[in-house]
Amino acid sequence: MQQRQLGPFQVSAIGLGCMNLSHAYGAPPPPEEAARLLLRALDLGVTLFDTAALYGFGANEELVGRTLAPHRAKFTLASKCGMQGVDGKRVIDGRPDTLKKTCEDSLRRLRTEVIDLYYLHRWDKQVPIEDSVGALADLVRAGKIRTIGLSEVSAATLRRAHAVHPVTALQNEYSLWTRNAELGTLEATRELGIVFVAFSPLARAFLTGKLRDVGGLDDKDIRRNMPRFEPDNYASNLKLLDDFEHLARDANCTMAQLALAWLLARGDHVVPIPGTTKIEHLQENLGAAEVRINAEMMARLDALINEQTVSGNRYAEATRREIDTETF
Repeated sequence: MQQRQLGPFQVSAIGLGCMNLSHAYGAPPPPEEAARLLLRALDLGVTLFDTAALYGFGANEELVGRTLAPHRAKFTLASKCGMQGVDGKRVIDGRPDTLKKTCEDSLRRLRTEVIDLYYLHRWDKQVPIEDSVGALADLVRAGKIRTIGLSEVSAATLRRAHAVHPVTALQNEYSLWTRNAELGTLEATRELGIVFVAFSPLARAFLTGKLRDVGGLDDKDIRRNMPRFEPDNYASNLKLLDDFEHLARDANCTMAQLALAWLLARGDHVVPIPGTTKIEHLQENLGAAEVRINAEMMARLDALINEQTVSGNRYAEATRREIDTETF
């Protein structure tokens, strides 16, 4: 597996987002199947595993801890605070005392003494970013976490946070069909020596070519509330996939592999973390590290799928108000 530097850690160029093993896309797989996938990822060379207190309201951290604690020395562990389940509801809370309490709960669920990379999952706009990052810095000094990350923030907020304590990673959505990173954060992370961790790098399955009908999505699938997956918008977006499939064929790889290879080519500081519930998809995704695409292919991809050719916003308006990333 190709390696990339993430602060003090050397990690696999493609990590594993663990969210959908417990959260977000309808009924999760049985725990034993989820555990098999985590262990298979480790066997295949994945050394960055990403979870959060929010995912399954703690269930995902428990799964990762239960399964991977015996192998703790073999991988870099990332989790998140600042957005979690409270009385069955998702709550954004960046107050220092809350972040420190969440960390203690996560350490217990993850069965570890220290979390390698700990993100502020969302900036709570009621709390100055300096105060939230200050709390994370306290956790570093206490030996509870090793490094600090942020998620879904703008370049300006990233710079404010980085002035309080060095930020190791920024985790924002980035893929061919979500280009907000190109409005500032991709360049800011490069300039500051921060790793850009790309979540939803396969556009929540759109770029795999395997999701052709959104009508069958589970009632609790979060994509049902995302404008890009509304029937009319999705029908328009599907028209992009025929040409994308042809490009993948030209590159001698699958559509998912081409989407991930495009991200890897965006910069040595970019680390995508695709998630999946199926081992065959895991193996396919990791194969992207061996795909090489030239400048001509990059240009063809950029022209085909971008902010102007994709229909619909990535989030509904209520969610858009919660986040801090730049928008077109």
